[in-house]
Amino acid sequence: MSAPRRDTRQRRAVREVFEASERPLGPQEVLALAAERVPGLGIATVYRSIRALVDDGWLQPVRFPGESPRYERAGKHHHHHFHCRTCDGFFDVAGCPPDVTRLAPPGFVLEQHEIVLRGVCAACG
Repeated sequence: MSAPRRDTRQRRAVREVFEASERPLGPQEVLALAAERVPGLGIATVYRSIRALVDDGWLQPVRFPGESPRYERAGKHHHHHFHCRTCDGFFDVAGCPPDVTRLAPPGFVLEQHEIVLRGVCAACG
């Protein structure tokens, strides 16, 4: 059995950033937001905190083709994402198109799917 992780001020700040966010965040975004709470916070500490929160099952990676992983709270209901081409942010999209299984070729068995909408977010539009 491993020793419990220390709940440092830096790790709390990273966790608070994810608690306040409604979208997947990359490490640089986390750094910018968490540094408002903990001045002098470094990117290596953000990476370590994210890794610990993933290992604990509190965060999960979200992977997009051609992009570095972003992270969001674990346990969310099935959802998709919108990628803003202006600010490079990813945002949650609730719901799922009806009967997405019909898009698979005849005889194929769909096991999972990911949909990413692309365009300009409300803040950039």
